Amino acid sequence: MMNKLSGWDDTIVALATPPGVGAIGVIRLSGTNAIAIANELFSAKNLLTQASHTLHVGLLKHEENILDEVVISLFKNPKSYTGEDVIEISCHGSPYVQQQVIDACVKKGARLAKPGEFTQRAFLNGKLDLAQAEAVADLIASNTAASQKAALHTMKGGFSENLSALRERMIRFSALIELELDFSQEDVEFADRKQFYELIDELTVSTTRLVNSFSLGNVIRNGVSVAIIGKPNAGKSTLLNSLLNENRAIVSDIPGTTRDTIEEIINIDCILFRLIDTAGIRQHSNDVIESAGIERSLEKMKQADLVIYLFDVAETMSEVVGKKSEFDQQELNYLLVANKIDGAGEETAKEKFAGIGKMIFISAKQNLHTDVLKQRMVDTILQGTVQTENTIITNARHFHALQEVQKSLTDIKNGLDNKLPGDLLALDIRCCLHYLGEITGEITNEDQLDYIFSKFCIGK
Repeated sequence: MMNKLSGWDDTIVALATPPGVGAIGVIRLSGTNAIAIANELFSAKNLLTQASHTLHVGLLKHEENILDEVVISLFKNPKSYTGEDVIEISCHGSPYVQQQVIDACVKKGARLAKPGEFTQRAFLNGKLDLAQAEAVADLIASNTAASQKAALHTMKGGFSENLSALRERMIRFSALIELELDFSQEDVEFADRKQFYELIDELTVSTTRLVNSFSLGNVIRNGVSVAIIGKPNAGKSTLLNSLLNENRAIVSDIPGTTRDTIEEIINIDCILFRLIDTAGIRQHSNDVIESAGIERSLEKMKQADLVIYLFDVAETMSEVVGKKSEFDQQELNYLLVANKIDGAGEETAKEKFAGIGKMIFISAKQNLHTDVLKQRMVDTILQGTVQTENTIITNARHFHALQEVQKSLTDIKNGLDNKLPGDLLALDIRCCLHYLGEITGEITNEDQLDYIFSKFCIGK
């Protein structure tokens, strides 16, 4: 863990709860003078003499003006979130009262905290590593059960423990390789090459699994964009309303009713799907606005993680086959969905399109088999069940660092195969250790930390 940076020995203050009117607001202080500053404002008792992890009720005053009746939570270092002395003031949820309390703390010597500064101090004081710190932000931003579990797994240290154990073993081999350089004249080997190969293979398997999990992690963290496309009057808006179980889009028998894209979010099996209802796609339109809508539809189709091609069962086989071929050429991730089986008959429709392959038959209007469509959407994206008990990479920084680890491991293995001298092998090993250390924060710098924690909310 890196040493504490200069300029981090002062006391910071910030609102830890969301701004706005509420029943309670929590104001957090952390630093050397946190308890002393709160004590100057708190008239009920001397906080300097109180035990850690205790609560105290009383009036908060500044220059004889009563600010509020509050509850003070007291945490003495090192047993606190930041590893410093921490005070949390629970006051009434008036924005005016909250600001008055914060202003009073600043006048007594605290300064306003920067985004993520409490968690950054926790990292600098060794209370959690960098991967765990980033998981705190992910947990705050989680909006599904899957994203919550993935963040909690990393925050509890599951990801870091795996990496640290492998890194420690790599460090031991690195030390033996470096030792060989001191005895280069004797031509001796301290590092067992066979065991080293086994470690490289184990690291490669672990790293590859983590890198491959990023596509799933990206889905868990950011959701999936789904473009619903098709000809005018195929039932796209009706399908959107059916999936959402509400009348979000205007439905009409008039072709071209939807002129622009409509976006809504739905949670299916812990995954967020951003549904995009697009303007109906047809070859020619004299309507300038409709033509612009069609252009946007085509753009959304190319950008989407999943395309639902919705068509009327009255369409010809050749039209559907042509669209399928077009999607295959563009390498799109798509589902073919035949709509309006309530009119044509499900068995008749299935018989008609039997030669095309996997297809979903629904009636958006009657809400028939839309549950089957939802399940196919999940299966197509996840290609299996979300196993959040295992480590899933959701952070792009971790993903890129692990890719570099993969490259370094390949270089090390090639070096062993080609019997490279120890000094060259040591360089590749150091490179691998560097990128492993970047993930958990054993290796970092002030600019990198400032960037990472600047994305946090203030008060955390």
